[in-house]
Parts: sequence; structure tokens; C-alpha cells
Amino acid sequence: MTTSSDIYDHIADALATTGYCILPQILSDEIMTSLHQRVTQLTSNEFNSAGIGRKDQFQLNQNIRSDETHWLSNEHSVDQAYLAWMDSLRVEINQRLYMGLFKYEAHYAHYAEGTFYQRHVDAFKGKSNRVLTTLLYLNPDWHETDGGELLIYDPDEDIIKESVLPSYGKFIVFLSDQFPHEVLKAHRDRYSIAGWFHVNAAH
Repeated sequence: MTTSSDIYDHIADALATTGYCILPQILSDEIMTSLHQRVTQLTSNEFNSAGIGRKDQFQLNQNIRSDETHWLSNEHSVDQAYLAWMDSLRVEINQRLYMGLFKYEAHYAHYAEGTFYQRHVDAFKGKSNRVLTTLLYLNPDWHETDGGELLIYDPDEDIIKESVLPSYGKFIVFLSDQFPHEVLKAHRDRYSIAGWFHVNAAH
């Protein structure tokens, strides 16, 4: 598993200058294979329909998002390996940017053929303790004709800053309350891990 300080420096520099970072595969082939096997072997009963909103605002709305999710847990060895790497990232980003990242949560996401997630933000300014969003893609041999691109919008203008193909191993991190984004309709099964670094809401 790659732990080079160069990667941490690159992520921190990108967050400080543009607010987001897109990287090719940064995890080892071994953990990537394990994560891919893990998510593709989850049964339909282990996934839940994804909703929108938090806590008492939570609701299901298939017109806005139609993916399904399964939360990672330290009780599973494959999940634990990924969560441990993300905790290392949390420590390194805190050392470089003093962001006060406190904890991390993540889920596997499955977009079946024809599913999507409309434009949204992961946190509203002053309304959430989510500060950084991460995405890891688990899709071998993904092509443009397979769809499922992630569109990242400019925070201030109605323009697309990035159109990202969910290729195997690609890793993205961005400021949660800054960048509206959406997932275009997938034309085959699309898998990823979506996660969020939080600050401590008690402080």
C-alpha cells in the first residue's frame, strides 16, 4: 500500500489551492483486489437503498438518487485495511493543513445499470461536520461508453470543472461543502467507496 509522503503532500497542496484532488491508483494491487472482491460479493440483502438528507431529514427519493450502499466496518478485515489507510490520510492532512479532521465514515456504493445521483453537495456551510469527501472507484476495464461519470461543478458558477470516469483505483478527495457534484447514469454495474472526514461537532 502506498504511503509515500509525496502523495500526502500532493493531496494537501491540491486541497489548499483548488479544493479537490484526483489521483490514479494509489492503493496496492492487493488491497484493490480485496476491495473489489468484497463489494462484488455483497448480496442484495446486504445493500440498502440510498437516501438523501441526514437524521430526521432522511428520505428515499429514487428520482434524485437510485444507488444502494453498505457501510464499511472495522469488524471486517478488508474494510479495516481501507479504514486504516484513510486514518493515516487523516493524520497526514491534519499535520499539513490543520483541518482538525476527527473521524471518518465510508460506504460501498453500487450503481446498477440505469441508476444515477443528481447534482448535490455533501455538506451545507455551517450545517454539517462533514468537511472532506473521498471517492475510490472499483471498476476494472471501465470505458466511456459505460457512463457513470462523476461531474464536479464550480462552486460559484454553473460550469463543470471535471468529468471523471470511475476507472479502477482512481481516488478523489474534495471539500464537502464547496463542490456540487453528480453521478451520471451508469450503463453497467458501477462500484465505489464514498467516505467523509468529519470535524468534531462538539467543539
